[in-house]
Amino acid sequence: MAGRRLFQDIADKIAAMIAEGAFPPGSRLPGERELAEKLGVSRVTVREAAIALQARGMVRIKTGSGIYITDRAVETVDDLPAVSAFELTEARALFESEAAALAAPIISDSDLAKLNALLNDMSHDDADAEQATASDREFHMTIAAASGNRAIIHVVNTLWRMRTELSEVREAHASICHHDGMTRQDEHGAIVKALEEHDAKGARLAMRQHFGRLLEAMLDANEQQELIELQRKAAESRERFLMSSRMT
Repeated sequence: MAGRRLFQDIADKIAAMIAEGAFPPGSRLPGERELAEKLGVSRVTVREAAIALQARGMVRIKTGSGIYITDRAVETVDDLPAVSAFELTEARALFESEAAALAAPIISDSDLAKLNALLNDMSHDDADAEQATASDREFHMTIAAASGNRAIIHVVNTLWRMRTELSEVREAHASICHHDGMTRQDEHGAIVKALEEHDAKGARLAMRQHFGRLLEAMLDANEQQELIELQRKAAESRERFLMSSRMT
């Protein structure tokens, strides 16, 4: 599992302050320098944390003006269920596959252009993890919105809140997505192609294949983690046996 980066901890600390009412919706966060001094980190770390919070929808960064708290920032992770990354991905596969099928016959040219632009953004090697996640979220939310079904839009938005706000889910995705850039890009491209052809069955299948591969990657990562843990325990047992043998 990928190690937790410092900016994520700082983002969580700022989110906690927002949840406690230190910064109400519509207000402006203190400047980078002040926050950096208060939290004992660099301004670069504060900037990365702000980008992470913007990806969660908690703040809005206005260039040249500052960082502002959004209305939805009062929604904290406390109202989200404690789910695993695997459970969440299973749910996303169900809802987002149907969202793609519903969107395919009626998706507009402007939405297709937006999806292609996002696809291009996600192909850049210089995009950091938070920017890539933000583009990924917008890609999937655009498809959900194109379905025209408000219930599905609400559900997919909530599922994405779990994806970005639950730390264990976030870290599980980070450990997988770090290695699957080109595969994920091809999968997203297949989804867009089916939508461009207004092919409902093809869009549903392309979305299912995307999440199916992601679920397999999660299972592989979990098996690898379990193997590492077994090897660690075996090494400890071996060391205890050798120490015991020396003492007899």
